[in-house]
Amino acid sequence: MNSFLDIVEEIKSIISDEIAPKKVFDKDVAAALGISQMNFATMKKRNKIPFNELLDFCAKRSISINWLLYGQSPESLVEATNKFYMVKYFSDVNASAGGGSDIECEEIEELEIPEQFVFMLGGERELQNIEAINVSGDSMEPTFSYNDIVFINRSKTDINRGGIFTIRTEAGLFIKRVQKRIDGKLDVISDNSIYNTQTLDANQVEVIGRVVSRFGDVD
Repeated sequence: MNSFLDIVEEIKSIISDEIAPKKVFDKDVAAALGISQMNFATMKKRNKIPFNELLDFCAKRSISINWLLYGQSPESLVEATNKFYMVKYFSDVNASAGGGSDIECEEIEELEIPEQFVFMLGGERELQNIEAINVSGDSMEPTFSYNDIVFINRSKTDINRGGIFTIRTEAGLFIKRVQKRIDGKLDVISDNSIYNTQTLDANQVEVIGRVVSRFGDVD
């Protein structure tokens, strides 16, 4: 996969005609992707590719995202560009990486994902179990950031080996690392070190599913 810097250079070439005769800068790429300059600079520093924004950018310009991500020639994309898959996307649901969110209203949409991304979700057979929701808050930084879209496998609720899960408690809906203790209680852990670990009884936590990816890899 191309690096963030490689993708930025390709986008500069694409939008150069749109803003000619001016020189194209990073701020122009950020604007084209609908990302603030501050977030863009952070993504560039971390080599964090904004997949959701890239999908929108490519869709508006009839460009294959495979070309941007993998540098494939147009000839090799004739068949690949037709291979997209759909997963359920609860666009108005925000699982908090901070203060908790609820899901009183669940508007279901379909989110289109490219073929190359399917393996990150466990393969085509797992797509029936996959749902996508949004992230709010900063307690899971740097693993997840505000407005990331995360993919949850609803069939994977076994927390015995730990991992990152979407859970519901009386305080709302959360994305957290969950570890089961010897005494049966659960440690609910934030990746951002400024947040304290919570310890809850197992009956206080409903496990919605394991977070298997965002638009990018999950540690």
